[in-house]
Amino acid sequence: MNANWMHRRLPAASGSPQPGGTRMVSWHARSSRRWLTVVAAAATLAAFWPASAGQAAVRPAASSAAHGPGYQASIVRTGYGIPHITARDFGSLGYGYGFAFASDDLCTMANDYVTVQAQRSRYFGPGGSYSVLTVPISNIASDAYWQSVIDRRVIPRLLAVRTGPGAIGPQLRQLIRGYVAGYNRYLASVGGPNGVPDPTCRGKAWVQPITTLDAYLRFYQVIELFGQGAQIDAISGAQPPAAGLHTAGPTAAALPAAALPAAGLTAAGLPAGIGSNAIAIGSAGAGDHRHGLLLGNPHFLWAGPERFYQVQLTIPGVLNVEGATFYGMPLVVVGFTAAMAWSQTTPTAFSYTLYQLTLVPGHPTEYVFNGRPEHMTSRTVTVELPSAGGKLRPFRRTLWSTRYGPVIDGFGHLPLPWTTSTAFALADANAANFRFLNHFLATDEAQSAAAELSILRRYQGVPWLNTLVADSTGHALYADIQAIPDVTDAKLTRCDTAFGRASFSRGGPPVLDGSSPSCAWGIDPDSAAPGIFGPAEEPVLTRRDFVENSNDSYWMTNPARPLTGFPAIIGDNGTGISGAFGADLGLRTRNALTMVTGRLSGSDGLGAPGFTFGDLKNLMYSDVQYGATLVKPQLVAMCRSFPGGRAPTSTGHTIAVGDSCRVLTSWNGRENPCSRGAVLFREFWNNAVNSTFSPWSHPFSAASPVSTPYGLDTASKDVQRAFGDALAALTAAHLPYNVTLGSVQYVTLNGRKIPLPGGPGDPLGELNAIYQFAGPGTVPLYGSSYIQVVTWKSGDRCPEAATVLTYSESANPVSPHYADQTELFSHRQWVTAFFCSAQVAAHAVSTIVLRSP
Repeated sequence: MNANWMHRRLPAASGSPQPGGTRMVSWHARSSRRWLTVVAAAATLAAFWPASAGQAAVRPAASSAAHGPGYQASIVRTGYGIPHITARDFGSLGYGYGFAFASDDLCTMANDYVTVQAQRSRYFGPGGSYSVLTVPISNIASDAYWQSVIDRRVIPRLLAVRTGPGAIGPQLRQLIRGYVAGYNRYLASVGGPNGVPDPTCRGKAWVQPITTLDAYLRFYQVIELFGQGAQIDAISGAQPPAAGLHTAGPTAAALPAAALPAAGLTAAGLPAGIGSNAIAIGSAGAGDHRHGLLLGNPHFLWAGPERFYQVQLTIPGVLNVEGATFYGMPLVVVGFTAAMAWSQTTPTAFSYTLYQLTLVPGHPTEYVFNGRPEHMTSRTVTVELPSAGGKLRPFRRTLWSTRYGPVIDGFGHLPLPWTTSTAFALADANAANFRFLNHFLATDEAQSAAAELSILRRYQGVPWLNTLVADSTGHALYADIQAIPDVTDAKLTRCDTAFGRASFSRGGPPVLDGSSPSCAWGIDPDSAAPGIFGPAEEPVLTRRDFVENSNDSYWMTNPARPLTGFPAIIGDNGTGISGAFGADLGLRTRNALTMVTGRLSGSDGLGAPGFTFGDLKNLMYSDVQYGATLVKPQLVAMCRSFPGGRAPTSTGHTIAVGDSCRVLTSWNGRENPCSRGAVLFREFWNNAVNSTFSPWSHPFSAASPVSTPYGLDTASKDVQRAFGDALAALTAAHLPYNVTLGSVQYVTLNGRKIPLPGGPGDPLGELNAIYQFAGPGTVPLYGSSYIQVVTWKSGDRCPEAATVLTYSESANPVSPHYADQTELFSHRQWVTAFFCSAQVAAHAVSTIVLRSP
């Protein structure tokens, strides 16, 4: 490298609670227009990777793709590897982010770029698969879908928009170009694929430099996660019936009762645990009666490209934001600025509908619209498959579409066969939503709840998310302002097919009549895009006490001010009309509301009324198993009442209760790693609520939605057998009834067993959600991910923030930041989030300054 540079190590700042025994200060000695200058790159990378990787980091760039138009950025890392990136312009900011992110998570992102490039079959085989939000996607179907996105020039068309909320401005374009250059610069700095420190992808042919098109395809993947992105197999697999085949379409009566279990799916037809909790406290709910507080607790994937990446992004005088980004997206999507903090939760509102098509007899690729035949459109795509001798062979598949969207042959677990009489199409409100990039850039600059509400209304760009905000002046905001199909209740009543009514009543999507023009999505004059509700039709609540959401509808955001009167496609308001979780509130919502209102009144016995910073942190890690708070006394009484101390099971046999009654009596109702009784209760409760019977002795009442249902129906034979089956399950697994939670709920990282607190948020009511379906030791599928608590103090311009990234900053198993925050999470501890420049400088562990010609 043609650059003079040096570094020196200084002692870490005294009293710092962060790990890392040294702090690195670097400076630039001489700049060259010909070579990229990376000040202290070798020393810094050596602190993160093995020595050989650090040496590779100082090699010259391999190609001009790694260079940029005068980019300059600094990357200061504080404890746990968290990068604080400062730059003079948006291009340089993207450059610094791309370099830092790639140094931590290159392999995961490179694998995902293969996906959006339609190359999975080529590199991983046509018979392989991956998952989108736990939905399995076959490689060959994925390639066909993404090749169609590329062939249809979806990205160029979205970028060609020059006016209105969807127009991508020069700052964003510079940011993204800089990100691509920074990502490629890191790959070149380690000498290409063979020098990648992460053994997961070292030397792999699919690790390659990326283009700006690749970056935008990744963004498109993000907005489609809950829409087309989760139905790729259904889109690619939809093919016309064979000639002469006469089959009937599905009917309402044929809808499997278990196909769309209301308690087990979100509105997107995905597992209910992929949600979040968020609590925004206003000044009236704060202990100091002046400043707001926010708890953000997204429940997202623990593996793959849907992880969060923790970072601070700063352009002095322009932008200063800290929080979490989606992988490969240089914008903070959950985080805080100097005077505002926000988080997001998955809503009950649908961002899509299905359309049921009546086909023209004898012409299965024509459907009736407005009394006339209309041709489907088709596009044949070609993808490359590996063959003998290392050669590639072409594979072609035809994808079909309609005026509403792509034809599908299923939705989640629900088959929707394309027959000679009926077909189904997916209409997705996010299919052209690049407004979300504008939304998050504006949010990253916002300083108040009022400003954020204005941004939400201007862009309606949030895909499939509620937004909750607290600010330094004590305002709390909830808004479900996003891209929601304009389907009024009147239209839903008139247009939902019999099949659609059956689906909708069970938490699935509406299935509208595709033959009638009057069933097309409406047009609101104030909407940011055609076909979606305008912001005036979407739920908003601003408060000085609090707002909360745990994936139920807008209705009980604050019980003192119920929200009602919104279209059923957005969610339920206690009437039982709709909502993915039915009329009653989920136990996570009830748990959160109970703890919040108890703290505001002081009735929880935890001190003077009102939230402090510490109170909100303690609430997050309280690990209350809310189902147990509602039924544990009755369960213990039932356990003690079984004749001969033997509980019935569903097999017709009985099983000795043993010490189970004593274990449950002694259990404190928490799901801490050391808790004894949590595992037994969890097994019982899953049996009791995931069944055809109701375990409750007192049913739901819309007049008391937070306190009902409650109590255990101990006279129910089904409830009794549910307990006996729980005892039998633990016995079969050779687990004592008093087994600790940490003995069965842990993750093994690099051979180290790390117990995890919390538990399944649904249906047990645990805020700190952990969903570990593959068994002890495995990485949870999803659950608590980037957690943040944020507030402000009088006389201090720096936000007070505590965070934890539950799965840690890097997916690289040889990184020191592969499991360090997971260890913190295991012990229910926090990272101090440094925001102001003096704080960051005082706690710096390493510094890199990047320059390009």
